[in-house]
Amino acid sequence: QVQLVESGGGSVQAGGSLRLSCVTSRYTITRHCMAWFRQVPGKEREGVAAVGGAGDTRYADTVKGRFTISRDNAANTLYLQMNSLNPEDTSTYYCAGTRGHCPVAGSDALEKYIYDYWGQGTQVAVSS
Repeated sequence: QVQLVESGGGSVQAGGSLRLSCVTSRYTITRHCMAWFRQVPGKEREGVAAVGGAGDTRYADTVKGRFTISRDNAANTLYLQMNSLNPEDTSTYYCAGTRGHCPVAGSDALEKYIYDYWGQGTQVAVSS
């Protein structure tokens, strides 16, 4: 079965950087859309960044210019480089992937409903 396993979370001061990884198994990332979401208790899970199977990307306005989503296709691994972190970025971050073929990160690429597979999450804490 498909598995997504995140790592790389931790605690950092405002202005710092972290790099999250999502290792997939039994999954060819170049055929699917993948994304990073985040969620704090009591709030909806929100899409942060997405990449289509062909490599196009989309970002939430709140992270544009600070976060970068990327892939290592050979290793079937997804990354999220997070720079200039601020306390509002504190959250649990989840990796997600579609079941079906998804060559392009369309207008709904940051919506939860298009994703079928989810990781267990990794926590990021940013202190001021």
